[in-house]
Amino acid sequence: MAFKTTFIAAALLAGTILAVPVVAQEETANDPRLYTPGKLTVSTSDPAYPPWVLDNNPSAGEGFEAALVYALAEELGFEREDVVWVDVTFDQAIAPGDKDYDFSIQQISVTPERSQVATFSDVYYQADKVVIALPDSPVTNAGSFADLRQARWGVAIGTTDNDYVTNVLGIAEPAVFDDQAGVFQALQGGQIDATVAALPTALYATAVQVPEAGIVALLPKDERDSGQGLLFEYQNPIVPWVNRGLAALRERGVIDELVTRYLVGDPNIPVITE
Repeated sequence: MAFKTTFIAAALLAGTILAVPVVAQEETANDPRLYTPGKLTVSTSDPAYPPWVLDNNPSAGEGFEAALVYALAEELGFEREDVVWVDVTFDQAIAPGDKDYDFSIQQISVTPERSQVATFSDVYYQADKVVIALPDSPVTNAGSFADLRQARWGVAIGTTDNDYVTNVLGIAEPAVFDDQAGVFQALQGGQIDATVAALPTALYATAVQVPEAGIVALLPKDERDSGQGLLFEYQNPIVPWVNRGLAALRERGVIDELVTRYLVGDPNIPVITE
């Protein structure tokens, strides 16, 4: 979108139109810099999966990211009914260019490359990476990165999971799929031996999407992946306002409460560090 001007023609005196600043409305629900003033327009994927969004219904406010958006909206002064959800794929969200919404939330990691074409909020969550595999996979009892490299890996294109497998684990040629659902289908079909995912995503995947698979190892964080942020059109001027809202939620413990409610993992997962 082309950001709306902060000035309007508000008076006509002696035949002269005077430009009057509307800064008094900034950082309110009627901020003229919003995609639609009076509304907070948010994009996420369709389908959106638990534990981030429950029942593929973000407007219900259940699931970590859906609940976070409504808590943030309230903090910023919006009524619940003024939150508008739109469907945008992950690839569309991270692509450069105009955005038909205020921000996107769908576990988008903040990276240097993405920050060149989009602007991120402060990080709201940083998930651990884990290995997902079937019981008979060669990585089931892996104890090192060298062991992991003996397996056939699959990842979704354009994701930090793809970057992690290549740059951190040192997997030379992982199989690449259009989305995470394709990765899990390949795992079930025996085309690959393992994949990597954020821990909360893995918890849902191994409970529902690929119940025959399990989480076999916890991996170290990627130093290039700062965590998940809200993604805005490049240099969107409402980012500082939203960041103050996130900071207020963090200070009151709201984000920690949502993490505990939706994203708690198993502390007994084996750890591979190198």
